[in-house]
Amino acid sequence: MILLGFQTLGVVFGDVGTSPLYTFSVMFRKAPINGNEDILGALSLVLYTLILIPLVKYVLVVLWANDDGEGGTFALYSLICRNAKVSLLPNQLRSDARISGFRLKVPSAELERSLKIKERLETSQTLKKILLLLVLAGTSMVIANGVVTPAMSVLSSVNGLKVGVDAIHQDQVVMISATCLVILFTVQKYGTSKVGLAVGPALFIWFCFLAGIGIYNLVKYDSSVFRAFNPIHIYYYFERNSTKAWYSLGGCLLCATGSEAMFADLCYFPVRAVQLTFVFLVLPCLLLGYLGQAAYLMENHADGGQAFFSSVPSGAFWPTFLVANIAALIASRAMTTATFSCIKQSIALGCFPRLKIVHTSRKFMGQIYIPVINWFLLAVSLVLICSISSIDEIGNAYGIAELGVMMMTTILVTLVMLLIWQIHIIIVLSFLVVFLGLELTFFSSVLGSVADGSWIILVFAVIMFFIMFVWNYGSKLKYETEVKQKLSNDLMRELGCNLGTIRAPGIGLLYNELVKGIPGIFGHFLTTLPAIHSMIIFVSIKYVPVSVVPQRERFLFRRVCQRSYHMFRCIARYGYKDVRKENHQTFEQMLMESLEKFIRREAQERSLESDGNDDTESEDEYSGSRVLIAPNGSVYSLGVPLLADFNDIGKSIFEASTSEEVNNTSPKPPVLDAEQSLERELSFIRMAKESGLVYLLGHGDIRARKDSWFIKKLMINYFYAFLRKNCRRGITNLSVPHSHLMQVGMTYMV
Repeated sequence: MILLGFQTLGVVFGDVGTSPLYTFSVMFRKAPINGNEDILGALSLVLYTLILIPLVKYVLVVLWANDDGEGGTFALYSLICRNAKVSLLPNQLRSDARISGFRLKVPSAELERSLKIKERLETSQTLKKILLLLVLAGTSMVIANGVVTPAMSVLSSVNGLKVGVDAIHQDQVVMISATCLVILFTVQKYGTSKVGLAVGPALFIWFCFLAGIGIYNLVKYDSSVFRAFNPIHIYYYFERNSTKAWYSLGGCLLCATGSEAMFADLCYFPVRAVQLTFVFLVLPCLLLGYLGQAAYLMENHADGGQAFFSSVPSGAFWPTFLVANIAALIASRAMTTATFSCIKQSIALGCFPRLKIVHTSRKFMGQIYIPVINWFLLAVSLVLICSISSIDEIGNAYGIAELGVMMMTTILVTLVMLLIWQIHIIIVLSFLVVFLGLELTFFSSVLGSVADGSWIILVFAVIMFFIMFVWNYGSKLKYETEVKQKLSNDLMRELGCNLGTIRAPGIGLLYNELVKGIPGIFGHFLTTLPAIHSMIIFVSIKYVPVSVVPQRERFLFRRVCQRSYHMFRCIARYGYKDVRKENHQTFEQMLMESLEKFIRREAQERSLESDGNDDTESEDEYSGSRVLIAPNGSVYSLGVPLLADFNDIGKSIFEASTSEEVNNTSPKPPVLDAEQSLERELSFIRMAKESGLVYLLGHGDIRARKDSWFIKKLMINYFYAFLRKNCRRGITNLSVPHSHLMQVGMTYMV
C-alpha cells in the first residue's frame, strides 16, 4: 500500500498538489489586497473549495461511482449503459448480460422511481442523445485539460525565476517552459508505472516542502489566519470587493484543479489507495501550504501577485524552486494520463477514431500510452504558452476546462445515484443542488473573462467534441445501413449449401461489425470471387460496456443457416479496459478452440441457441435483401445462376470438400447417431483449418444519399470520410500478413 501511495502521488495528485503555485497569485491579481480581511476571505474561499470539491465530492462520493475500478466520464456512461439500454448503437444482445463483469443491480420493485427512470431512458431517443452529448462534452473538456494543465503548471513554476533573478524576462520564462514541456512529453512513453514510481518520492518531497514552509510562515508571521475556517469571512470578502471578488472565483477554483484526475486516473490504482493518500497526506499538506501563504501575506500585501515564491524563506528558495519545477512537470502528467485513459474508453465505445495504443505495463493493464495524442497535446500546449503567456489568462482557460468536466461528472453521478445506487431522493437532490450550483457559480466567473484569451481552449474543446460527434454519428449510420442490407436466410436457402459457387477447402474469417444476420458484404464476395471457402465464420469485434471480459467468455458462437452450410457467427467481446495484444496466430487458435467447444456443447444440449432464441438467426428476424449486388453495380437475382461456368466443377469439388451434401433429388442418407455426427463435423473443421485461414475484409466507402441534407453530406462525405481514412483499421491489432488477406470494396449509402 505504501508503494501504491508513492505511485498515486506521481500520477494522480501532481495536478492538485501544485495548485498552491498559482491559486493566490491569480486571485489577488483579479482582486488586489486592500486589507487583512481580504486575505482571510480569500483563504476561507480556498479552504472550503478544497473541502467541498476534492474531498467531499470526489473522494467521498464520485470515486465510488467507478466502473469496476475504472473512472472517468466514459466509465460513468458505460455504467449507465449496462443498467439501462441507452446506447444509440443497436448492437446490444441479451447474452451480453451473462458476462460475469456485468453484475447488474436491477432496480428493485420497491423503488418505482428507479424503474420509471430506467423505462424513460430506454424509450426516449431524445434523452439518449442528450446523455451522449453530455458524455462527449465532458470528454472534450478532459482532453482540453490535457492541454492546459501542462501549460499552467510548468509556466507558473518557471515563473518563480522572476522572484529569484531580477534580470529574467517573460520571453525567457516562456522559452524555458517550452523546453520543459518537450522533455516531459518525450519521457511519457516510458509508462505510468515506471515514471510514477520514479516521481512518487519527488512529489512526497514536494508535499513535505509545502507543509514545512506553511508551518514556518505560520510560526513566523501570523497564526491568526486559522480564523479563515469560519465561513463568515467569505461573506465579508464579497461585501468588501463585490464584482472583483466574483472575478476572483476563477482563481479560487484553481485550488481544486486535478480533482477530476483523481477519478479519471482511477484505472491505474485501487480506490482505497487514492482515498487514503489524499485524506492523510495530500489534503493536510495543501491546507498547511495555503495557511502559510496567507500568514506571510498578512504582513506583505504587495507580494500577492507572486504569493508562493515570495513566501519561501530566502535560504530555501532555490531548493524549493527546483522541487517545484519537478513537481510541476509531474503535475503535467496527471491530466495527460487521464486523457489517455478517457480516449481509450471512448474508442472502445465507438465515440473516437481508432488510434494506436501502447500498453506500458504487463502487471497493470490499464496503464497505456497513445503516441498520436501525446505529441498532439505537446503541440497545442506549446502553442498555448507561446500565444498566451499570461498566468491569469491561462488560469482562466484552465478553469473553463476543469469546470466543464466537473459539471458533466456531477450530472452523470446524479443519474448513477438515481438509477443504480437507489438512494433517497433528498440525498440525490442535495448532491445535485449543492455541487452543480457551486460549479455553475464558478463557471459564471470564468466565462466573464473568456474574451481575454481563454476562448482558445473553448474552441479546442469544441473541435474535439465535433470529432467525437461526427465519428459516432457516422458509425451509427453505417451500422444501421448494414443492418438494412443484410442478406436474408431465404436467399441463403435458395442458393443452397454451395452458395451458388465453388466451396474451396479452407476457412474464411469475414470481419464485419454486425452482431446479427448475414452482412451484405458477403454477397459481394460471392459475386466477386470464383470460389468461397468451405467454412465461413462471420467475426464481429464488439466492445461491451464492461471494463474487462474474462477470456473464457470472450467468444460467443452460433450457427448461421443449416449445418451443411458450415457457416458460423462469432462475436469476440472485449471490455474497454481489455488489452488486445494477441497476434493473428494466437487469435486464430483461441477462436478455433472456442468453436470446437461450442460444437461439443451444442451436441450435448440441442436446445441451446435454438431457433427463436434472442441470440440466434431466425428467418423472420433477419429478413434482408433477396438480391446480390456486385461491386461493379451488376444485380444478380435469384433466377440468375451465379458463376454458371463453374457449376459442374463446383459440384464435384463441393462433394469432396463438405461433410454433408444436400441433394433434394437423391434419397436421404441414413441418420447418423449424435456421436458420429459430432466427430464428423469436428474432423471437417480440422481439415478446413489445415487448408488455411484467410481474412475476408470489406473496405466500405461511406457516402450520404443524394437526397440528404447539405449538412449531412458535409459531415459524412468529407469529415467522417477523412477520419476513417486516417484512423487505424480494426484488423491492424492482429498483425495479419497481407498474404492472408482478401478485400472487397463496397459503398454504403447512408
